[in-house]
Amino acid sequence: MDISSLYNVSSGVIRNVMQDNAYDTQIADAGSNDVFASFLDSAVQSLNSTNAYISNAEDEQMKLALGETENTHDLTIALQKASTALQYTVAVRDKFLESYRTIMNMQI
Repeated sequence: MDISSLYNVSSGVIRNVMQDNAYDTQIADAGSNDVFASFLDSAVQSLNSTNAYISNAEDEQMKLALGETENTHDLTIALQKASTALQYTVAVRDKFLESYRTIMNMQI
């Protein structure tokens, strides 16, 4: 079981969005919608990864319950990956909702 993909979960999403060009120059360009689309795609990929971790944890639980494995180490790792990924996803969602509420409360 490889847990290296769990290291610094948020860095991949942010790095993919801002890696090609500097953030400020992309916002100034007319193609700033591409930045948002790229960020949205990264967020969807992150959600898919979270779902995969949760599914893997459920599979490990079923294997242990059915007696197909006696290795609780794999189960513990899978559960921790799923828990951490879910916590990260909830934190990102909360920040997104907070930002949305702030924007909606702005007076024009």
